[in-house]
Amino acid sequence: MEDSLLQTRLADRSPGCWSGSFSSLFRKLIASQIRLTRKFDELLSSQLRIDGNADFIDNLVPQYTLAGAVVYDVGGGKNPLIDAERKAQLGLDIVGLDIDAEELAAAPPGRYNHTICADIVSYRGTRDADLVICQALLEHVLDTGQALEAIASILKPGGQALLFVPSRNAVYARINLLLPQKLKQRILYGIYPHMRRSQGFPAHYDRCTPAALETLALHKGLRAVERRAYFQSDYFRFCFPIHALWRFWVLLFRSLNGDQAAETFSLVLRKEEGAAS
Repeated sequence: MEDSLLQTRLADRSPGCWSGSFSSLFRKLIASQIRLTRKFDELLSSQLRIDGNADFIDNLVPQYTLAGAVVYDVGGGKNPLIDAERKAQLGLDIVGLDIDAEELAAAPPGRYNHTICADIVSYRGTRDADLVICQALLEHVLDTGQALEAIASILKPGGQALLFVPSRNAVYARINLLLPQKLKQRILYGIYPHMRRSQGFPAHYDRCTPAALETLALHKGLRAVERRAYFQSDYFRFCFPIHALWRFWVLLFRSLNGDQAAETFSLVLRKEEGAAS
């Protein structure tokens, strides 16, 4: 009787129900692995656990954003980096520059004073900016040299550019370069659904390492005045053994190559007085 009742209940379950159950178990498994990797990371030095993107947004950008500045947010689209409160407090004039007009139009009202729809690789500015902010954009352009030339053309002499860049030397970047785009997106969104909004765009990582980018910038009239290297990323948290192996690799790579082993990095570039761009 009980076996018959159980079989009836199982038969009544639709394929969608089974799919939902599996999805729930999968999410719980991922969550447990994430908790385990975070516990493991607590054994490491605090320098290896700094979230580079958070440090860029919360510390670096506020440090260099002065009252009354003309600020270009390059690639910010619908998500301007500087919030409305800080913009009002400092009296900032913020220009949003993005390749996608719809993204710019979707930004919260009033966050941009002006918008420019253009590809940063081919755009040339009018040297009116005190500050250019470029967050996680350069890895997506085909020619980083042309993008830096555009940034130099936007800046006034003495103006500064703040760049946050995922490094070409990171393991996830190497995997990203090898896998087909659709397969990458399927894997990424399957494990981390919340990344659909901000991750998964085609990436090229053209000369996206600290040393290469600093050298290239100098040729464009932009001198590096500060560098911050970060050794934290979350891509492998879904599986503790893979995360642990990645951590050991980063430790070894860093011992041999210093900042070139960074997962991500930030640069502050100052436009040289008399630079041609």
